[in-house]
Amino acid sequence: MASDDAPGKPLTRTSDFPPEVLSLFDKYVHNLIDRRGFLEGAAKFAAGGVTAAAFLEALSPRFAEAQQVPKADPRINAEYLELPSPQGYGKGRGYLVTPAAAAKRDAKSSAKLPAVLVVHENRGLNPHIEDVARRLALEGFIAFAPDALFPLGGYPGDEDKARELFTKLDQTKTRADFVAAAGFLRARPQSNGKLGVVGFCYGGGIANFLATQLPDLNAAVPFYGNAPAIDKVPAIKAPLQLHFAEKDDRINASWPAYEAALKAAGVKYEAFHYPGTQHGFNNDTTPRYDPAAAKQAWQRTIAFFKHTLPAR
Repeated sequence: MASDDAPGKPLTRTSDFPPEVLSLFDKYVHNLIDRRGFLEGAAKFAAGGVTAAAFLEALSPRFAEAQQVPKADPRINAEYLELPSPQGYGKGRGYLVTPAAAAKRDAKSSAKLPAVLVVHENRGLNPHIEDVARRLALEGFIAFAPDALFPLGGYPGDEDKARELFTKLDQTKTRADFVAAAGFLRARPQSNGKLGVVGFCYGGGIANFLATQLPDLNAAVPFYGNAPAIDKVPAIKAPLQLHFAEKDDRINASWPAYEAALKAAGVKYEAFHYPGTQHGFNNDTTPRYDPAAAKQAWQRTIAFFKHTLPAR
């Protein structure tokens, strides 16, 4: 621990944690070790009255504290909708958020808005991702955030249970559900037909995957996501904006080969690497959040979508 960490001091920044604990937490949230493995490993770095359990508690999400757009914000209209997914689990469900003015327009209105699919991390559609969808709606987009866990009962309200459920998904069917969700979103009556996708962690990998699967996708923004199959990269037609954390060896290891494939295929892309940041730096519900990097990355994301997905 840092020498200025007094007993009982709140753990609110990445600098408050030993790097080894952050590494263990990354493994824990990606199901590479279990809860016991994290606690046993973190116990080696407990000091100054801070226990392994305290590390885990501090690193767990604080959804209510981080919420930026209230669910009942009058500027938006939000609802949960189901959709058919015949190639996936048969049926999907997600959270649709529309600017309030657009929600009142009928299908014949000439004023249409671009749409953005929002793909969650490996915990399903939790309150943070719903808040991200609301943030996008305030920027003038129709946002739809599917819940990959819907076939297993949906996001359970507990991050540990959600991660456990996630391992039980058939990823072939789940990926087909996201393809179906993209088509469902593009076909919304208020949509102008322009479609983008933004995803975080697992969702970043899905954003990369969808770019290889949807030739009519207009933009993709993966945040610290797994690269797609390299042999599928030539199928990418959409411009990409990729965001990476500096201290994220697991994800960054695949970037050189992915970038080489993008260049070879002539795909338009821009990639940003944020110094000093951890995997998950955009998620403002945990101490891994980096306010400056997240603000810059989000501003870039919105500007990119407004350029590639113009409203009409």
